[in-house]
Amino acid sequence: MRRKLLAEFTGTFWLVFAGCGSAVFAAGIPGLGIGIAGVALAFGLSVLTMAYAVGHISGGHFNPAVTLGLAIGKRFPPSDILPYILAQCLGAVTAAACLHLLLNEAESFSTAGAGAFATNFYGMPGYSGRSYSISAAFFTEFLLTAFFLIIIMGATAKQANSEFAGIIIGLALTLIHMVSIPITNTSVNPARSLAQALFVGGAALAQLWLFFIAPLLGGATGALVYRLMEDMPDD
Repeated sequence: MRRKLLAEFTGTFWLVFAGCGSAVFAAGIPGLGIGIAGVALAFGLSVLTMAYAVGHISGGHFNPAVTLGLAIGKRFPPSDILPYILAQCLGAVTAAACLHLLLNEAESFSTAGAGAFATNFYGMPGYSGRSYSISAAFFTEFLLTAFFLIIIMGATAKQANSEFAGIIIGLALTLIHMVSIPITNTSVNPARSLAQALFVGGAALAQLWLFFIAPLLGGATGALVYRLMEDMPDD
């Protein structure tokens, strides 16, 4: 179990440091910034690389919603849910602390505006200039996390070619970010949301509940939908 928890800590650290770091450091550089597509790809690559690096040790969850969904989908022991989630949250917060330290060294840390320090948000004008409601944000996070679990469970099924599972899951997370960065700055991962909000406070912390409940419910629902497909009798 200690090996598994260290793998989850490490993988979630890398997801937050690389994914949120790309948003914080590289997204908005005039003329050179990577933009939304680049940030989306960074999140996908962070999961893809860690899936192959430590996935064979812990299963490569790096996300409380994935851990809960896999347990509901009977792919993970319920007794291990809490230790996994704690390791993921600790990894995410440690990564956010490193990002915060780097920004403070550059004297450029700011908590102003929607999405500051790669936080998630709703009800505030985002990168597209639009402001999405709480219900739109909730539905977005719920739906995308549900599909993320369907993809994960399908890609790692016994009938699937598991050698490509990490690539499929990484590309799925990239696509999810391309859709939802303009809406919520993309969570689908409560640990990732918690880590950034702790260092920003204010509205980011006040809105954090949504980025816990919606992904967790979405992950559970996606797992149930996939189980239903698996259990359906052949015609």
